[in-house]
Amino acid sequence: MKFFPPTPLTVEEINSVSSVWKARGMKPVLLAVMAAFAAWAVLLPVIPTAVLDAGGTETLAGLTTGVFMLATVLTQMATPALLRKFGFGLIMGLSSLLLGVPAFAYALGMEAGTVLTVSAIRGVGFGALTVAEAAVVAELVPRRLLGRATGTLGIMVGLSQMVGLPTGLALVNVIGYNAVYYIAAGVGLISLVACMFIPAVPQADRDELSVAHVHVPMWRLVFVPGMALMFVTSAYGAITNFLPAAMRDLDPAKGAALGGVMLGVMNFASMLSRYAAGQVMDRKGYPGSILIPCQFIAAGGVFLIALILLLDLPVWWMALAALIYGVGFGAVQNEALTLMFYRLPRSKSSEASAIWNIAFDGGTGLGSTMYGMLLTMMMFTPMFGLAAAVILIGVVITLLDRQLGKHRVVEVNNLSVRLKNVQPPRLYRRNGR
Repeated sequence: MKFFPPTPLTVEEINSVSSVWKARGMKPVLLAVMAAFAAWAVLLPVIPTAVLDAGGTETLAGLTTGVFMLATVLTQMATPALLRKFGFGLIMGLSSLLLGVPAFAYALGMEAGTVLTVSAIRGVGFGALTVAEAAVVAELVPRRLLGRATGTLGIMVGLSQMVGLPTGLALVNVIGYNAVYYIAAGVGLISLVACMFIPAVPQADRDELSVAHVHVPMWRLVFVPGMALMFVTSAYGAITNFLPAAMRDLDPAKGAALGGVMLGVMNFASMLSRYAAGQVMDRKGYPGSILIPCQFIAAGGVFLIALILLLDLPVWWMALAALIYGVGFGAVQNEALTLMFYRLPRSKSSEASAIWNIAFDGGTGLGSTMYGMLLTMMMFTPMFGLAAAVILIGVVITLLDRQLGKHRVVEVNNLSVRLKNVQPPRLYRRNGR
């Protein structure tokens, strides 16, 4: 059997896959994703801390993440075109390289020019990778396994974050900053090697790309799942940035230490619910059936945070709130992603992945900024109450979409639309009459 370079996949081979784990190319993709996200997660809390320890300002520390995310979002916009031109393996390999290897340069110092340049380069790698990994997973399996495939991807990403985020700072206290930079770079190289074993996927059918007369503007198809995700992730931005501080006010002795525990509970619940949502989708045969209930669940978790702060309940109640929000948050992620994949033709899977990632990262960034500004005018309790209410706006939009969606074209090659565009035969009179 030929392992390297891998032989290209065929449509017949993909359609015959009976399990996510039997899909050729899935294992190297998941290994690449885990390694790359671990390289990102290890350094996410380390770099701002290193800037402060080196005498840098809080503004510079914040800019390291801000510049990284700006480069990420800008790259995500351009990635679909790059994937069509160069393929998944090459783009994922280069993005892993850009995300991991530049970490060596952090050892040169924490001066503004160095740290911001390296952060921008790594952001480019992260942006391309996040789009490519979700899109290639959708290409490796038939539609009937799409939910499980995206759910499995969510578990791998979640595990990498759960391990990487606390490990980075813990290792700094033992082996120092420079050694952590080298470890992150080495983990990124593991991702690069794994990408070499990702096979090429079949090109889209010519018919799928050439039916301009039934073309539907992409934004109409992905706007609602994108907004549903963005509203939920705006609360994620508020929780990840301000829940530990709110818990410290609630319990000065234990609150700050337990804040990280609650974030871990939330991410663990999110990881499992994302996979469960994928299983539900595969059983039903279509996505979106649990989107609205899970939006309500996510809003309920954030409302409970506000209620705990309002009533000054014991800090351990936050574990329940984090668990509830995490369940809704994870399921909404998977429902939004699979809805985009279903509403767009298979040839647009990279565009669907890009829009999903932009909605996720944009919602998180907007939430962090917007709710941080609100905290200059109000306390934590009303701020979290508003964050929950914003999620409910997404519920209203999703409900309206379900009513209007009966008249929406969801596939470029929709048969009913093609039949409507067939011209009726002309009737000719006999003998000129």
